[in-house]
Amino acid sequence: VSKFEYSDIYVSRSSREVRSHPLLPKTTLWVNKMEKGVLFIALLISAFYSSSEAADSQTSFEDNFSIMWSEDHFKTSEDGQTWYLSLDKETGCGFQTKQRYRFGWFSMKLKLVGGDSAGVVTAYYMCSENGAGPERDELDFEFLGNRTGQPYLIQTNVYKNGVGGREMRHMLWFDPTEEFHSYSILWNNHQIVFFVDEVPIRVFKNNGDEKNDFFPNEKPMYLFSSIWNADEWATRGGLEKTDWKRAPFVSSYKDFSVEGCQWEDPYPACVSTTTKNWWDQYKAWHLSDSQKMDYAWVQRNLVIYDYCKDNERYPKLPGECSLSPWE
Repeated sequence: VSKFEYSDIYVSRSSREVRSHPLLPKTTLWVNKMEKGVLFIALLISAFYSSSEAADSQTSFEDNFSIMWSEDHFKTSEDGQTWYLSLDKETGCGFQTKQRYRFGWFSMKLKLVGGDSAGVVTAYYMCSENGAGPERDELDFEFLGNRTGQPYLIQTNVYKNGVGGREMRHMLWFDPTEEFHSYSILWNNHQIVFFVDEVPIRVFKNNGDEKNDFFPNEKPMYLFSSIWNADEWATRGGLEKTDWKRAPFVSSYKDFSVEGCQWEDPYPACVSTTTKNWWDQYKAWHLSDSQKMDYAWVQRNLVIYDYCKDNERYPKLPGECSLSPWE
């Protein structure tokens, strides 16, 4: 996790329709600008099922995940379909998949800590190692808490061989503490796309005449989620500290879904195919026309930090910054 200073920026969104990827569930999203910039969503999703000869997720938490630490800070709903991680002054909690994957579609629905969540980070990420090893590859969603009435920030990052520094930060167009929303990663050898409710918010490409030498495409990854205290940097650069009187802080999870290439030593066949799995076919190598419209809107309205535009931090920008997300 990188630590750097930033300024909070607030945006609002007027009504518009968002169209999803043609290979993903059809989604219609209406957003209304409300009083004091609070955004509410009416979300309609049609039923969607897909098949793949690669690995598909199972419904049980125990089938897919193991608790990483502090099992007493993990709970489930009575039916076992919703999972809760809690943070108090003593410790947080986390879980990880039992399997590793190399390429695919990875999705989970989260509801974030409500109220005053300053200093609290909910992390949802993929990593090639169980710990923060010096040679790890990693794809991050990090949700940065805030004071009551102020919006969450979502930070994404990419690591290759233990090196990160590829942060982007976005506002969200809804309150992520009110309802569950899906957060997804599409990963193939041509691009990594971070989705929120199937709207692409970030594209990390591996294309062009010169391939992206920072693109993580060699190491299989586990999927993790955790909640932890990061008040030394998470909210307004560390100016806002965690209010432990409001503990425990609880994040909620459900509907884990993976359609990916499950790793098998020494090398699974599904990694090399581009014909059997939708996430590694030509249409998944690029944004669709409708996705490009949504992505352009996100770039105009929701991005508050982009390392590719930080010339003070990077006088010479990283090479991948020259790769077009539109191709």
